[in-house]
Amino acid sequence: MRDINPKALAASVIIGIIIWFLPIPEGVKPNAWHLLAIFLGVIIGIIFKAAPMGTMAMLGITLCAATEVLAPGDPVKSISNALSGFGNATIWLIGLAFFIARGFIKTGLGTRLAYYFISVFGKGSLGLVYGLNTADLILAPAIPSNTARAGGVIYPIMKSIAINMGSDPDKPDTHRKVGAFLTLSSYNANMITSVMFLTATASNPMAQKFAHDLGINISWGTWCLAALAPGLACFILMPLFLYKFYPPDLKKTPEAPKMAAQKLKEMGPISVQEWLMIATFIILLVLWIFGNLFSMDATTGALIGLCILLLSGVLTWEDVKSEKGAWDTIVWFSSLVMMGSYLNTLGFIGWFGNLMGGKLSHLDWHEAFPLIILVYSYCHYMFASATAQAAAMYPAFLAVGLSVGVPGTMLAIFLGACATLMGSLTHYAHGPAPIFFGSTYVTMKEWWKYGFFISVLFLALWFGVGGAWWKVIGLW
Repeated sequence: MRDINPKALAASVIIGIIIWFLPIPEGVKPNAWHLLAIFLGVIIGIIFKAAPMGTMAMLGITLCAATEVLAPGDPVKSISNALSGFGNATIWLIGLAFFIARGFIKTGLGTRLAYYFISVFGKGSLGLVYGLNTADLILAPAIPSNTARAGGVIYPIMKSIAINMGSDPDKPDTHRKVGAFLTLSSYNANMITSVMFLTATASNPMAQKFAHDLGINISWGTWCLAALAPGLACFILMPLFLYKFYPPDLKKTPEAPKMAAQKLKEMGPISVQEWLMIATFIILLVLWIFGNLFSMDATTGALIGLCILLLSGVLTWEDVKSEKGAWDTIVWFSSLVMMGSYLNTLGFIGWFGNLMGGKLSHLDWHEAFPLIILVYSYCHYMFASATAQAAAMYPAFLAVGLSVGVPGTMLAIFLGACATLMGSLTHYAHGPAPIFFGSTYVTMKEWWKYGFFISVLFLALWFGVGGAWWKVIGLW
């Protein structure tokens, strides 16, 4: 029972029941409204941590099957539809990427990359940050859990460096020496790298799937190209912003490259397993970027990558079976995508989009576009993950934008990015946030204050640099 919060669970059930029995709006099918009640009950349970996401997901699947909202009067089809999310290629892409990410961690290649960049760039605190962030950027396409990427690779190295540079977690007067600067920079860089690649965090493929349901097809390459310019602008300018307004007391860190070089020496030369991991990573990137030329989707490319790692011995089947994060993600992702997709299939998303679009119909899409993005972005204060926000709000906000004429691909990718970029706002806003906040280097007041300023910087760069870039590549 330690994983269950009875009060939060009861609250989510009660809210779901209330919505179920509310008068059904004109133009909405009864089963679409009842599915909405189940969906919102599950989302509220996730937001308030009533139970683990997997538990809430299974409750959602079970309720959809038991109430037959997906196929009234047909129990066999109802259970089949409720389990349909497990056959979704996008969901398996994320699961497969988790397995591939295990290779980076198991072989030590991810850690080696991080120490290498520190040895090259780490003579000053700003260079130290860029070194850590560059390692995160390189790992991002192949490690779909930014929590695993941050918590398993970047954070332990960051904290070790901070302590060695004199920032003791137990001594608050030393936090600003370098630890606080490294913490906020590394965390927010993780948000940036997570939106630059479709496979860098779980909420991106969820957005891709919901966009596809509304007729917008986004490939791995399309996402990467669209996010390239605004992502790099954020990557370069965010540390400079913090260096100016939240600077470390220690500007020079000559010991850091020496420490990194010593760690690399202890690791020894690159092993055969690491070379195999590098080769597989290159093959994966080629298949994901140029897969359309071979009529191959990203999931097939990931399957090929996993098979290479298994046949070469980099991974074993035991590694695959023990990757709990992957199997957990497949379960809750399947449930949320299934319910979100059926809300669209049953007409609720289209109805809501037309309703809200009618209220914005007096606006030109150029005026409606920033309004939609801003409202969606700052609703993230209510969420503890990008996935929960994307599941709850993404399809409806995308439908609203489409109804007033906002170019679909541009809006779909920007909305998909916002749910993660707004992880900057609070110390609970995204999976890696509690990890970095737990270092104690940054107070809650500072986290919220500078997190808000960073969110403004992110949006300004995505509107400004992104808008100009999207014009160049023809998205609007």
